[in-house]
Amino acid sequence: MTVARIIEIQRKTTQSGKARDGKWTLEYEREQPQRPDPLTGWSGSGDTKTQVRLTFDTREEALAYATRKGLAVHLVPAPPVALKLQAYADNFR
Repeated sequence: MTVARIIEIQRKTTQSGKARDGKWTLEYEREQPQRPDPLTGWSGSGDTKTQVRLTFDTREEALAYATRKGLAVHLVPAPPVALKLQAYADNFR
């Protein structure tokens, strides 16, 4: 059975906007181990599903897609964001 991860996209620490909050990504997990290419030394495998990333607006849409396709799912929510509110003057104390 094919296994997929459904990950909540978290915003970067340098971003203050909330444009992509609540989006979810479905990624396939690797079925074959990576192995080094004897000629170039680069790591690779014959598993091309790991190159596919699907984005969904809600977790329910991502879960519905995985259910339709018969995928086993690992759900990875984003960690909670704790805002540290401080005044500019606090930098000089």
